[in-house]
Amino acid sequence: MLNDTITYAERALYLTLLELAQQQPSAYEWLTRLPTWLNDIKDKANYAHAPAYQASVARLPTLTVNNVDLNSDVLTIEANLSESQRKQTMALLKQLMPWRKGPFQIGGQLENQIDSGQNEDQQAAPILIDTEWHSDWKWQRVTPHLGDLKGRRVLDVGGGSGYHGWRMAGAGADTVIIIDPSCLFYHQFMAIRHFVGAADSYRTHYIPVPFEALPEHSQLFDTVFSMGVLYHRQSPFEHLQQLKGQLVKGGELVLETLVIEGDANTVLVPHDRYAQMNNVYFLPSVAALIGWLEKAGFSEVCCVDVAVTSTEEQRKTEWMTYHSLSDFLDPNDSSKTLEGYPAPMRATLIAKR
Repeated sequence: MLNDTITYAERALYLTLLELAQQQPSAYEWLTRLPTWLNDIKDKANYAHAPAYQASVARLPTLTVNNVDLNSDVLTIEANLSESQRKQTMALLKQLMPWRKGPFQIGGQLENQIDSGQNEDQQAAPILIDTEWHSDWKWQRVTPHLGDLKGRRVLDVGGGSGYHGWRMAGAGADTVIIIDPSCLFYHQFMAIRHFVGAADSYRTHYIPVPFEALPEHSQLFDTVFSMGVLYHRQSPFEHLQQLKGQLVKGGELVLETLVIEGDANTVLVPHDRYAQMNNVYFLPSVAALIGWLEKAGFSEVCCVDVAVTSTEEQRKTEWMTYHSLSDFLDPNDSSKTLEGYPAPMRATLIAKR
């Protein structure tokens, strides 16, 4: 029997935007575009694998979920999981590989399950989706510096599978909208949504479009996250202006991107590839990035963290079997990429609109 997880989640998104539009008229433009956005991501003409991804989500079994922990580093869905359900779930989730942002766990035994008379032997081992990225490490670096997310409306730009979006909901955000154009990531989010169910009161949503597709100057969000996006933009100032346009006055921007060492005039423009990525355009120094944000009209700009990406944070796993960071670094000098550039280093900056 197929589930209707995607349909239900998309209906919840529609109702959220409808309610928002009654308070903020700029959200009506989002509502107008929503049917096209949601239809396009399912169109085989646009995404050849879309029907297969939809089928994988629709065939996920319904589990008895005892608890959902959105505040755990491993986003955990504690549920009764039989061996047959485990095999079915594992096979379907692996059809949605590669899993890049996480980690997630599905299953796991609670003490009260045993106390209530269930046989511990009937419970299968939990499924750990050990993703390429330890996204929890980034969240640990960012959260000490955030304003309180409780009751806030949050936009997560380039949110991948939605791991950070779930964590934002766990931190108390009133509404989280994740934006990412990837058909695969959209269905990974829906797979996790299937097991999360209503545990977050349907506060976490996903719109599968590029950030540029959103109506400009909506000014709908108290907090906007852009993590791991800016260096993929051919026009970084345009991206910063678009981020600013989604924030309410006084709202908070959380920007995380690749940087290099240097002064306010230092910017690396890779000639061809950077760490084997062919879509990396600008890597500023922290000082230059602060200047960019101020030039874009942000205030109270502050760099709160700088961290070199390690091969423990980004690596190949059972759930992402392709090349990863260790394959992109100089084998004789891990401080450099294969191309001879400085190895990936990421800075997190916070600013106000």
